[in-house]
Amino acid sequence: MTPPNRDLGRRGLLGAGAATAALPLPSGPTQAAVPPQQRPDMTLTLRINGKAHPLTLAPRVTLLDALREHLALIGAKKGCDQGQCGACTVLIDGHRVLSCLTLAATAEGREITTIEGLAGPDGALHPMQQAFLEQDAFQCGYCTPGQILSAIGCVREGHAERPEDIREYMSGNLCRCAAYPNIVAAIEQAKPRMERA
Repeated sequence: MTPPNRDLGRRGLLGAGAATAALPLPSGPTQAAVPPQQRPDMTLTLRINGKAHPLTLAPRVTLLDALREHLALIGAKKGCDQGQCGACTVLIDGHRVLSCLTLAATAEGREITTIEGLAGPDGALHPMQQAFLEQDAFQCGYCTPGQILSAIGCVREGHAERPEDIREYMSGNLCRCAAYPNIVAAIEQAKPRMERA
């Protein structure tokens, strides 16, 4: 019997891989063909913008989908749905969170703030919202709710001391219109107002 050739070149390796790929697959049911068992819906209460919202959701529903599809709070946007653009940013217990990567069930018992909950009861804008208006820190507006909430988190985290710090700690929020200089200016304007409030 001839020993196997252990010195397969690149072409030999590719040829062997192609030959293996052409082999027929075994017939009959496989583990992957069996659908996973469905988990029953769960009941939970989310506290959003100071109000309790009882919901019945599948365990795998994200906070973003719960907000948009179940509560009609559409300020948080579904941009990439992969945690890369920041359009879905909300605050949980004052910290910025990507709601597209957060299961709704994990937010139960915590305080969730969306863009809809920033203005005061009399309609007065939050200092960051006012600064975004005054600095013209948006164009199309799609990313703006996430930008504003992330900016509030940036200030509260102590990352708004210098323009370069702001740019670094806001880098997870993309603006396709490239309003970045105005966003930095808005954060610089809002920071002292937030500290006084």
